[in-house]
Amino acid sequence: MILVTGGTGLVGAHLLYELTYAGKQVKALKRPSGKTDWVKKIFSYYAKNFEILFSRIQWVEGDMLDYDSLEDALSGVTDIYHCAAKVSFHADDYDLVMNNNVQGTGNLINAALENQVKRFCHVSSIAALGKTQDGTEITEETYWTPSKQKSAYSLSKFFSEMEVWRGIEEGLDAVIVNPSIILGPGNWEIGSPKLFQSIWKGLKYYTKGITGFVDVRDVVKAMIMLMDETQFEQTKNQRFILNAGNKSYQDFFNQIADALKKPRPTSFASDMKLQIAWRMAQTASFFTGRPPLITRDTVSGTNQRNHYSGEKIRKAIGFEYRNLDTTISDIAEIFLNDMVLDRESR
Repeated sequence: MILVTGGTGLVGAHLLYELTYAGKQVKALKRPSGKTDWVKKIFSYYAKNFEILFSRIQWVEGDMLDYDSLEDALSGVTDIYHCAAKVSFHADDYDLVMNNNVQGTGNLINAALENQVKRFCHVSSIAALGKTQDGTEITEETYWTPSKQKSAYSLSKFFSEMEVWRGIEEGLDAVIVNPSIILGPGNWEIGSPKLFQSIWKGLKYYTKGITGFVDVRDVVKAMIMLMDETQFEQTKNQRFILNAGNKSYQDFFNQIADALKKPRPTSFASDMKLQIAWRMAQTASFFTGRPPLITRDTVSGTNQRNHYSGEKIRKAIGFEYRNLDTTISDIAEIFLNDMVLDRESR
């Protein structure tokens, strides 16, 4: 039996699709308030019999901060895919992000050790990696240094990894993946899918930073391959960056705009403009009582040029990535179909 945490998120939902499609027995942990509508929607993007596949998921209610609920969820479980994480770049959510991601992971590690789980896959992030000063590629060995400039999310992903390494020292067999920016169709209101919606609505600004991107289908494929019992002995107790390629935000936005047949963003958002923008958003938030649309953390580093290497997994298990141009085209096609269906349903 396999347990997936974070099953209602982008990675978790795609992972559940692949596991159920392969006929695996799967439990998915969700909070009592968690909604599964988008999971079923994501299934529908890839299969006509999506409702049958969706019905194979055994949903279990629990909370990463409630150890007893994790113990209950782990009954009969041999493999865990830990995809759950709180993502927020609002300063007011600092404690929430740190507690959910770090303490929650620690709880899951303890429960996995107690229940003698055989294999554990932890979804981390490039946010938990260090940066190079000379512009060379960032690898799994690039040293991470604490800084006041790092977001709560970055800190939480680093310390979550530390919980996994602690578990490994205590006898857990685990593998860690560090995806770059994950691209895939899903809830168009949040995360990377929202970038497609923003371009659709006429986003005018771009930045000149460079970062890594990877297809969500590749992330899921890599996780499953790394956890396969024929591969796991040679991949366990290691971390693997998952990155199909590095692109500038400008080129990335332009490709989305072209795929959606929308105007390309034409105004460069310099660091000065970004600093002004997030401060104005924070001021507006004070008067409206609503979370700011952008924050210091969301714009920080968007003009930095970071290159990530996804080669280790290629060499370890012969993994091959999808072409990012194809990824963007595929997501744009799904987005446009959703827009048509949305109009027809009104």
